[in-house]
Parts: sequence; C-alpha cells; structure tokens
Amino acid sequence: MVVGELTQERDLVIIGAGPGGYHAAIRAAQLGLGVTLIEKGEMGGLCLNEGCIPSKVHTAAAQNLHRLNGMKSMGIETADTTFDMRTLQEYKNATIQQLKQGIEALCKANKIEVLKGEAMFLSQDKIGVENGHQYDTYSFKHAIIAAGKEKKPIINLEGNYLTITTLWKLDEIPPSLILYGNDDFTVEAAMCFSKMGSDVTMIFPKGQNDFTFDDSINKELNRQCKKQKIKLIKDVKVNNIHYSDNSWEVEVQNPDGKLQTLKGSHLYVESKPGGMKEGLGLSRAGIELDDDGSVKVNHACQTSVGHIYAIGDITDGPALAVKAIKQAKVAAENIAGYQSEIDLTFVPRVLHTIPPIASVGFSEKEAIDAGYEITVGESAFRTNGFASILGQKDGIVKTISERGTDLILGVHMMGEGAIELISSGIVALEMVGRQEDLLFPLYPHPSLNENFLESLEDLSNKAIHKPPATKKNKVNV
Repeated sequence: MVVGELTQERDLVIIGAGPGGYHAAIRAAQLGLGVTLIEKGEMGGLCLNEGCIPSKVHTAAAQNLHRLNGMKSMGIETADTTFDMRTLQEYKNATIQQLKQGIEALCKANKIEVLKGEAMFLSQDKIGVENGHQYDTYSFKHAIIAAGKEKKPIINLEGNYLTITTLWKLDEIPPSLILYGNDDFTVEAAMCFSKMGSDVTMIFPKGQNDFTFDDSINKELNRQCKKQKIKLIKDVKVNNIHYSDNSWEVEVQNPDGKLQTLKGSHLYVESKPGGMKEGLGLSRAGIELDDDGSVKVNHACQTSVGHIYAIGDITDGPALAVKAIKQAKVAAENIAGYQSEIDLTFVPRVLHTIPPIASVGFSEKEAIDAGYEITVGESAFRTNGFASILGQKDGIVKTISERGTDLILGVHMMGEGAIELISSGIVALEMVGRQEDLLFPLYPHPSLNENFLESLEDLSNKAIHKPPATKKNKVNV
C-alpha cells in the first residue's frame, strides 16, 4: 500500500455513486459546491449494475412478450416469435453501459471529481480512500454517506442458489424455478420468468398467507398468478432444502402439518437489507445508528454529526431508489445553504409485473385501522375503451377517500400503464386533494387515465361504465 504524503482538503465528499450518490453530487455541483464522489465499484452502484436496471430489462422483455398475445387480432402475425436469453443479456449489458457512460459524462460536465476506491471515516472530518496499493486521506467540510447496506438472504443456505443480483445474469431460461419469498422483486421475477417459459412456484414464508397490497389488488394479483399458471404455496415452514443431480428439492410444511416436496431446476431466495457495510468507520465519526443498524437522520438528512449527511438504503425506510434520489437532493440543498426537507409519507410502491402494479397512501384496511370512515371507488380496466384497443383489459383502479370530507387517502392500481398513472395519485395526496379537485380537470379520451377518473366518480356512485347493481361503496361506520 502506498500512503499519500499529505491530507488533501475537499469541500464535499460523497461516499457511494449509486442513484443517491450521483444525484447528490450533481445537485451539489449545480448549487456551486466543489464535489468529490467516491465509488469502490461501478458508477451507478448496485441499482444500475446488478439490481433495478437489470431486473427491469427482464421485466420489460416479459411485458413485450405478453403484449404480443393480442397483436394477431390487429392483423400483426406473431406466430414465429422466439425468445433468446443470451441476446437479452447482451441488450442488458449494452443498456447498463450506455447509462453508466451518461452518468460519467454528467459528472464530468458538472466538474465533479470522481475517485475510485473504498472510503472509510478516520474522524468526524477526515476519510481515507483505499484503491489497491494506493491510500489517500482527505479532510472535508461536509460529507454525504450513500453507501447502502449489505443484502442478505432471508434463510441461511448452502449451494449455488439464485439471489437478487444473480437471478438476472442467467444465460438460459430455467425450466422450473422455485422462488422463496414474497417481496416486490420476487413477485416481479415470478411473472417475468413465467412469461419467458419457466414453470414457476412461489413459496410464501410461514406467517404470510397472501400478498402485501390492498385487498383488491391482492385479489387481482392472485387471479393473474392463476391465469399465468404460477403456483402459490402460502404460509409454509421450510423444513429442508437439498440440491443434487442438477435439481433442487424443497420440503415445506403446511399450516395443517402436511408435508410437501417441491422440485425445481433453479432456486431463488429473497434478500433483505442486512447490517451496515463493513469498513465505513461510522463509529470513528461518532455517527449514531438506530436499533436496526440504520443511520439516524432528521428531515434534512443530517446525521447526529451536523456536517455529515446520510441518504438511501443506509437510512431508515424503504430500500428504494426513489427515496435515495429525493434524499440526495435534500441533503445537497441543505449543505449549499438552502432549507430543504424530505417527507416519506407518500412513497409510491411500483412493480413491473404483468400487468404492472402501483400504489400510494392508505390501503382500505390501513385507513380503517387508522380510524377513518371511508368510501371506496373502483374501476375495471375491461370497461376502458383504450385498454380494449390495446388488448390489455386486465386490472383495476381503486381510490379510497374519507367519508364526509372526500379527502383522498389512497390510490391503488393494477393494469397497463399503472406505474405512469400513479403520479396523479401521488400529487393528489401531497396536495391534500379531495374528490372534487380530481373530478374537475378534463381527462384525455380515449386513454387509460379514464380508469382513474371512473374510480373517483365511483366514490359517489357516478361511474358511467359501471352497472348500478355492482356499485357497492364500502363505508366504515
């Protein structure tokens, strides 16, 4: 190891160049700060290189395969369509490289210093950066930690099983895929690989007897899994997992005590954020952690050490890029002297399933448990003219409001375009919108947006494309 002779001074250092880190760097540079961005791996972090982007390349391919089903009715012949996983991997790698080059070009254009290496705190105002045999030290005025957390499988297991990162590196489609878990990535993977041709089985861990969305979305999701021939084994205890002769065997025990053995060519195990990444030296900087090992931050993303900020998975809350990106801008703006804060009340939850799922705010049960008297409006995609044109008639939109005030409490969607459509729900919740606020604007026709409009109209039994006999608003009294 070669140790730098002098401690170099920096204005702002950012540890980690994932979505949070590079967004913070660019925003800080826009506001006139000198920025040093440190990354030990690849620009874009886990999200770009092994997580979000690779998974969404696969789900996009699966969704395009799904859309081919209705094209024959439009006169488009698709009978000879084939799918090649190796070609998809080439496309994925090219996409990642292009996006990575874009980040690098933006950093260069914003005059951001990018350092390769592993950073660690030496004190509250000094870090060391190790890159192979080179070791340099830097003092700083401000720092942002965007290093993420380690992800660990939900069960301890030996063998060459698939994880949240290796699943998207397969060169061949698994003949039979067992998925152990019930988080959003697992649900996406189930529908993705089923559409690509795998025989898919999902195992819900003990205590989990359904999906984790609003009950109406759960019902539709169960229907879609059945339609797509995805086998769901719910609320079971895994007694034994064994691999031999290129095959996995998973023995599970049902709630009634009955044993069942599942077999598959491949096994995937859900991962959850685990402990803090080793080597950061947070204790040397005096940075306080929560009981679960997350860095404590306030509404401005400040840690217990005022000039050090933290963003992304390393902080409490959902491990989502959308959270990291917003925190990144808030942290950079505060360091630059602006008053900025984050509120994670209305974080959207989105899944690139078939069809996609998106939700924000209270579910029906959560609203009732919180003490609200509620009204519910629903609209089915099969009643939407544009969904019929597209041949994508599966799914629903559900809106929940407070009875009496008509305050919008939650919006839940499963259907074509849901991930784009949910933005209207997010804005409505953030602006404390009521039913009349969202009914007043004009909605384009024909469009999928009209499903949201109809769910709002159904709150007061005025949905045009819903027969009177089926209008059953649910009210908690």
